[in-house]
Amino acid sequence: MMGTVSGTMNEGVRFKWELPTEPQAGLLTRLFAPVDVASLVAFRMLFGAIMFWEVCRYFSYDWIRRYYIEPTFHFTYYGFSWVHPWPGIGMYLHFLALGLLAIFIVVGFWYRLSAGLFFLGFTYVFLLDQANYLNHFYFVCLLSFLLIFVPAHASASWDAWRRPAIRSEQVPAWSVWLLRAQLGIVYTGAGVAKLNYDWFRGEPMRMWLAESRDDIPLRGLVPLDRLLTAEWFVYLCSYGGLFFDLLATPALLWKRTRPYAFAVAVLFHLMNAKFFSIGIFPWLSIAATLIFFPPEWPRRIFNWPRSGQAGSHLIVPAPPPWRRSLLTFMGVYLAVQVLVPLRHFLYPGSVHWTEEGHRFSWHMKLRDKESTADFEVTDPARGSTWAINPRDYLSKRQIEKMEGRPDMILQFCHHVARELRRTGRGDVEVRAEVEVSLNGRAPQPLIDPTVDLARQQRNLRHASWILPFQESW
Repeated sequence: MMGTVSGTMNEGVRFKWELPTEPQAGLLTRLFAPVDVASLVAFRMLFGAIMFWEVCRYFSYDWIRRYYIEPTFHFTYYGFSWVHPWPGIGMYLHFLALGLLAIFIVVGFWYRLSAGLFFLGFTYVFLLDQANYLNHFYFVCLLSFLLIFVPAHASASWDAWRRPAIRSEQVPAWSVWLLRAQLGIVYTGAGVAKLNYDWFRGEPMRMWLAESRDDIPLRGLVPLDRLLTAEWFVYLCSYGGLFFDLLATPALLWKRTRPYAFAVAVLFHLMNAKFFSIGIFPWLSIAATLIFFPPEWPRRIFNWPRSGQAGSHLIVPAPPPWRRSLLTFMGVYLAVQVLVPLRHFLYPGSVHWTEEGHRFSWHMKLRDKESTADFEVTDPARGSTWAINPRDYLSKRQIEKMEGRPDMILQFCHHVARELRRTGRGDVEVRAEVEVSLNGRAPQPLIDPTVDLARQQRNLRHASWILPFQESW
């Protein structure tokens, strides 16, 4: 059976929505019901503006040269060893294109194409080097991917002005709920990741707060030395962050608690921006959290009137095959987003020690590692053994990121063996002696120093050459 919902908006804009009326179609009805487009438009503009700001930061801080041009070796992701930086000035041109696409997203110029190209371009940069992995970069990849599908260009865009047929003041509710679900997974995933022994003990928050004292501009006006090192403040930040991440999504979804939850979210992200160097993540998170407010919130704040154009209507036939396909896609996508962050439970040992399943899991600022690594090469044919210096192969940043991460250590050893074979050394053996201090503990050996890492396969299985973590304080 079919039903039709129709009506007239305040400015005389007609809308018509055809919906299934079967009892089992309640979810379809809610997901495809019309809602105001305003929140999607605001999200599109904020996302594009923040991405343009990030591109400008890469130029102003000379990160393009330091991260992608100067290094002669890059830690590629498993399965993506074919991804390499553009030669010559290609990376500069690539970031210029990203900045232009970000502006196109803001103004809604060829919106879907711009969003798709930005997703591909930014994901390409993300995949170039694991040493540059950041959770908020992964978050940007996901959001730009979702923007391809949500009709955030239906109003206040170049596309809507150029093509009145697509102009609409309403969009299907799923387009808003998909973004809410993505952000809810990030918040909740970050909370679940904090359910570990070290976080309950206040580490590494205790260490980081102590280190951040000299970076606070109010130093001297308030007793920050005592505040940031006070145990009650350490536990307030640790448990406050835990409960915020776990409760943020339900609190933002409930109308009565939403304003308070948003205020806490803003405070939480501003404190992160002040205490930690995490780039655009706080600002992107605040902008994304606005999606939890009713879809018409920008109209209420900015007195943004609805268009009275004849094209401002939306008719959705029911039940079209694409609708079921869309629901299937959303279900699979969200299931992957929920399950991937939990994959580290399939590996033995602590994920903060082995790093197996650590990436793409919203483990944000949960562990601090101090590492030292020594590498030794043996040429069995010549009976010689010598030490190698990672600085001969890697940048300082790459070395700092590699030393506490076994998968990157393995990849580096493979690279050293390849480079030496090219010089005629034959099948050399490469071993690593790595000591790691996790969250302030005494250093422990991370890698079995007797194992020839040059012959260990790179895969997604547990690496037996990672030594087990010994709990100690």
